[in-house]
Amino acid sequence: VDYILGDNPMNMSYMVGYGDRYPLKIHHRGSSLPSIVDHPQLIACKEGFVYFSSSGPNPNMHVGAVVGGPGKDDKYNDDRAAFRLSEPTTYINAPLVGVLAYFVANPS
Repeated sequence: VDYILGDNPMNMSYMVGYGDRYPLKIHHRGSSLPSIVDHPQLIACKEGFVYFSSSGPNPNMHVGAVVGGPGKDDKYNDDRAAFRLSEPTTYINAPLVGVLAYFVANPS
């Protein structure tokens, strides 16, 4: 848990929105596209690549999502195209939720 939340060689939390340094360019469609408030027109599937290819941070922060990175070398390049490292998935988030649930149930 400590490693995921920032006690690692990158001094980076792999949970979006936690701590001072965390991923800003996660591989997540809802996070990387502009909100309907800012862009009310339909964004067709293939039209999303302009946002996917953007070098800027995602316009919608997916707070609480845990990404897959870093790689074997303990490095993390904040790049949404590196989906193995930058994508939040249920199988990546589930173990952390399980551990945290255990700590809540067993506070001592």
